[in-house]
Amino acid sequence: MPESSFYHILPKGTLARVATLDEALAAAKHGGFTWLDCRQPTKEQLSVLTDSLGLHPLSIEDCTDKNQVPKIEDFPGNTFVIFNAFSYTNRKLSVDEVDLFIGEKFLITVSGYDSGARRPLHDIQRIVELDIENARQGPAFLMHIILDHIVDQKFVAIEALEDGLEAAEEAMLAAPASFNPAEMLRLRRELLALRKSLFHEREILVKICRKDCPFIPDKAILHYRDIYDHITKFFELTETYRDIVTSLMELHTSMLSNLMAKTSNETNASVRRLTFITTIFMPLTLLAGIGGMSEWSMMTGPANWRIAYPAFLLAMAVIGIANYYLLRRSIK
Repeated sequence: MPESSFYHILPKGTLARVATLDEALAAAKHGGFTWLDCRQPTKEQLSVLTDSLGLHPLSIEDCTDKNQVPKIEDFPGNTFVIFNAFSYTNRKLSVDEVDLFIGEKFLITVSGYDSGARRPLHDIQRIVELDIENARQGPAFLMHIILDHIVDQKFVAIEALEDGLEAAEEAMLAAPASFNPAEMLRLRRELLALRKSLFHEREILVKICRKDCPFIPDKAILHYRDIYDHITKFFELTETYRDIVTSLMELHTSMLSNLMAKTSNETNASVRRLTFITTIFMPLTLLAGIGGMSEWSMMTGPANWRIAYPAFLLAMAVIGIANYYLLRRSIK
């Protein structure tokens, strides 16, 4: 099967790679167990396992369905687990499915289906070799090592998402008018995806710790409780971050309202000043229109213009000053 690696894990603590599945199954009969690491398989390639290891066709179908949520299902001879791996690159959260089949003498990991260039279980062989003393105790301990690695990667993605949230908060507070609210909507959408995945994964760990899986012995339960604690912590973090995003969106709306109110107040103040000035000059304009053309000759005669004009200008000044103080007092 292309893109697959077959391993025989010996009781003495050795990870031996074999060429074919049949060789791995035959070697497991003499001790140890088989681990099949299948990457980016097709449905036809996985269907071979239904006859060799008795996997249910519905489980094989779930492995190639990218819309599945994390879950655990028991079948005769094996238990099927769907888990999610997180990665956060270029301000984008990616959720990749990792499928696990655990039996009495085997563990199968299926990853990378519809993941593009991402490798959810990249370098997993080296990680298992570093903890081979635990892995050699059985498939349940090997599955714990793999799930623990996936959970560690979740923490890296959640930390990166937290950094993105802090950066968005700083940008919003620095320039609320130019801040793009779509960034907050994106963060909230990704946090909802995290919450959905973590909620179902927590239920998986609850069932395992409740000893519902017949292929996970009691001595391995303590290891899975540690994973449960991490998943619960991450779930609570996503809840907290989601509340923060909601608060920041409300704060952004409030800051925009304040900016609009400030702009409106400044406009009102300008209009008020212009209205005040216009009101002062309205009677002066009226007087200038009446007395500034020909009325001076009608009221005083042409011979008195040297007295009439200064008196007229003085009267306009007095009226303007009086109007100014009257309007000022009425405004107060």
